[in-house]
Amino acid sequence: MKKKLDDFAVSMERLERGTPPSEDSGFLGADLDPEQAGIVLIPSPWDVTTSYRSGTSRGPEAIIAASHQLDLDDGSFGKVYRAGIAFLPSPEPIKRLNTSLRIRAEKVMADLGDGEADPGDLGAVNEGSATLNRHVRNCAKAILDRGAVAAVVGGDHASPLGLVHELGERNPDGFGILHFDAHHDLRRAYEGFEFSHASIFYNVMETVPAVSKLVQVGIRDFCEEERDYMEALGRRGTVFYQREIFKRKARGASWDSICNDIVSNLPDKVYVSFDIDGLDPVCCPSTGTPVPGGLSFDEAVYLLESLAESGRKVIGFDLCEVSPDPAGEGDWDANVGCRVLYKLCGLTAVSRKLI
Repeated sequence: MKKKLDDFAVSMERLERGTPPSEDSGFLGADLDPEQAGIVLIPSPWDVTTSYRSGTSRGPEAIIAASHQLDLDDGSFGKVYRAGIAFLPSPEPIKRLNTSLRIRAEKVMADLGDGEADPGDLGAVNEGSATLNRHVRNCAKAILDRGAVAAVVGGDHASPLGLVHELGERNPDGFGILHFDAHHDLRRAYEGFEFSHASIFYNVMETVPAVSKLVQVGIRDFCEEERDYMEALGRRGTVFYQREIFKRKARGASWDSICNDIVSNLPDKVYVSFDIDGLDPVCCPSTGTPVPGGLSFDEAVYLLESLAESGRKVIGFDLCEVSPDPAGEGDWDANVGCRVLYKLCGLTAVSRKLI
């Protein structure tokens, strides 16, 4: 135990001094053992069901690399690193499974364009996605059992389902979800994939009864099926469509007042799900399914600050759909992604009094 405390102190001292990290250092340039961390990040190198373009499987590693040049005194939440933040090691079996199943998923999507997908390919993708869900849930269980906060860094937005299931078991009194996204993600088995990135919140609302409220922000690309499903949720669902947000601001409403309206819809316990495409794609041009419009970086941060100031407790979070530039020209998406991730850690640390 003393050695672990000493190792934690050394890691904190290096961060306090701003010592330049080595290339193989972990998140923020630290080498913190996840067993010592107050916030543990579960990497999900997964983009099997991405329907427009792949690449988000490389998001976690790109975020870690970009975080080495992040200054650590955060203007919103202070010295967030003092909470102790660490990634679990990248799961090599999941990476291999992603590589093999992405090929079969692309075949399914191509076959659907011609009529009907091969049941063997479709079944393999669905079973592989279930394997990912079990992996994430098992990781979350171990983290939560020792009293730390568990979060998922994707990968596509199918990634956090196992974490939400585990939190549902541990919070039977209920919690809400604040969801940043360009899309509802409420499709049923999209393209035949039961655990599609486009179905994550359909699966959550159908299988996690502890989720008492889903509040979606920034939505601007959706189908009739999804809108109908959201309306059918009644009091269990509220949407702040991007077009309506824009109209309110154009007519003189302050972003502060809109944020207060958003937060007021959430219960005392909150899970935050942040799809990077909820932001204006100038922030994330390489993401899997970019959509014009969206929140500015500062607007999203202000909403996170408003949530912190409300006194609500953040029980977990995810950041998904960050994808490095496929041309390899710079790390802009990861640069933005690591900053969003640090803000999410800060929100959580403040709400849990970890700093």
